[in-house]
Amino acid sequence: MSLTSASLALMIVFAASTAFASDTPAPAPTPASTMPPSYTPMDFSSLLGMPGFSDTLLQNHFKLYQGYVKNTNLVASKLAVTDPTSPEYAELKRRFGWEFDGMRLHELYFGNLGGKAPLSPDAPLYTAIVAQFGSFDAWQADFTATASMRGIGWVVLYQDTSSGGLFNCWINEHDTGHLAGCTPLLVADVFEHAFLTDYGLDKKSYIAAFWKNVNWDAVTLRYKAGNM
Repeated sequence: MSLTSASLALMIVFAASTAFASDTPAPAPTPASTMPPSYTPMDFSSLLGMPGFSDTLLQNHFKLYQGYVKNTNLVASKLAVTDPTSPEYAELKRRFGWEFDGMRLHELYFGNLGGKAPLSPDAPLYTAIVAQFGSFDAWQADFTATASMRGIGWVVLYQDTSSGGLFNCWINEHDTGHLAGCTPLLVADVFEHAFLTDYGLDKKSYIAAFWKNVNWDAVTLRYKAGNM
């Protein structure tokens, strides 16, 4: 066989092997092997007996919260073993934020209930509210107006950790409307399940009961933590 013929034969073999290789799918990326942290439901039973909130309403609400904790762990564990190039992975990624925010917002909400005293006018948070809104009553009216909006979701008093600014924000469902880099100070659940058992469709009375039970000590601690 001549040199030219040998070279041509090698080229044909190489082309065939390259074509075969290109038709062979690349191995799928290996899912992450490190398992995420597991979350445990917090105990908010100390809120039972709170004025304006029946034990039935609270116990049902606790169970709903526990469901978010369970699903946060479930979605996180599935993400750890799912092919990251798959459509299932993309949907799980989108779902995780919804479940996690549902868990954490309930913890913040229950955590800022159970109070018995108003916010002291001498408190730094009170001073900051007055400085921005003109008066505590004006800020409270704005928070109440936000909570009274039609829809399902949350109302959050956020503090911008960069400027110190305070904002009453509407959070649609659990994951739309959060302010990036801001600290949640006061959280109100305005999904129907938060009040329907006791108040029917009377959202106004539920909001009034919420104000009577705000734990301002907890809110103040969040404010201090955001200003350290």
